[in-house]
Amino acid sequence: MASSGRSRCRAAARAPIIVDVRRLVPAVLLTLAVAVPATAAPGFRAAVTPIPADARARMTPSVWRQGCPVGLDALRWVTVRHWGFDGRAHTGVLVVNRDAAAAIVAAMRALYAARFPIRRMTPIEAYGGDDFRSIEADNTSAFNCRRATGSSSWSEHAFGRAVDVNPIENPYVAGGRTAHTASRPFLDRSRIRLGMAVAGGPLVRAFDAVGWGWGGRWSGPRDYQHFSAGGR
Repeated sequence: MASSGRSRCRAAARAPIIVDVRRLVPAVLLTLAVAVPATAAPGFRAAVTPIPADARARMTPSVWRQGCPVGLDALRWVTVRHWGFDGRAHTGVLVVNRDAAAAIVAAMRALYAARFPIRRMTPIEAYGGDDFRSIEADNTSAFNCRRATGSSSWSEHAFGRAVDVNPIENPYVAGGRTAHTASRPFLDRSRIRLGMAVAGGPLVRAFDAVGWGWGGRWSGPRDYQHFSAGGR
């Protein structure tokens, strides 16, 4: 019996060891995940400063001029980090009233945390103060000394208390139409895509949290890109 037992042991030693690799894969992947952590995303950053002298020169007279409802000293140059449509962090600038700077930073911080994408964020003097050109570039902008669309009254942009976000994805819609060809696919607001402002979405929530109104809630023409301190 002892000899038979030794024979069975030697046979077992010579037998191939079969391992179910499928059971090892999750463990291997878990080990790699712990050993090689994902690259951390850059943190949110923001800075609020008076408008630099060179920017003041660029803004005058296309974006700001004598007779505007606020002076340049009342405005602030807000530099913020934001996510782009390419999935990368970028740095942009919004020019806003000094009394709106804290709200803008808070909203942008929330959007960054939600990884909400913004196409570009450049002060509108890069487009000669031309709102149409800025929209065509899908540019997110704030201060611009201009009248409200279809009105002789000052826009809240002229006070530095409004921002237009991703204007191609979030068009101004009147009579079911938009003036921008690239915005036409976004007239259907039920089909939610990247960069859109929708009720309950991260963009609208971010500005709701700081008490700003959204043009997407207006009766009549709706301005889906538009967020403002006074709701107009």
